[in-house]
Amino acid sequence: MQIWMQAAGAVCIVSGASGFGFWMAGEYRRRLEQLLQLRQMIYMLKGQILYANAPLSEALEAVGKRFEKGLSGLFTGAAGKIEQQGGETFCQIWEEEVGKISGMALTKQDRQYLAELGKHLGYLDRDMQERTLLLYLEQLDVQIQLLREHRQERCRLYSSLGIMSGLFLTILLI
Repeated sequence: MQIWMQAAGAVCIVSGASGFGFWMAGEYRRRLEQLLQLRQMIYMLKGQILYANAPLSEALEAVGKRFEKGLSGLFTGAAGKIEQQGGETFCQIWEEEVGKISGMALTKQDRQYLAELGKHLGYLDRDMQERTLLLYLEQLDVQIQLLREHRQERCRLYSSLGIMSGLFLTILLI
């Protein structure tokens, strides 16, 4: 009976640690997908501001409505708060909306860069807004490139470490 309990415990430990490794690999991939979506949304925002001559609230609303999930709530939420005209600056509204983002694989640094984007939008002329968006897009491209370069090795590493740590813990405990 005791050997069956040890075997069941070993299976639980190995499967739990392996699952955590595979979850970490999935989060890495999810972060890359979300940054790619964010880049696409920023390009669309740039187009709305520069070519459609839309005010910032309308541009944010249009971009947010084009995407049904992910970061669309950030854009539509900011647009809604701008329309309410509660006396807050766009910078405050944007930082508050970035702070509300949940269920995302974005890191603290990703959120910080995104929050800093709001400091330079909304009150500058179109040329400065374009430059701000282009600078942010360059930062995003650097992050995306790094994630793409290391995707295969990191995902394999997370998965392998999960399995190996589970086996190591099992050996230690038995």
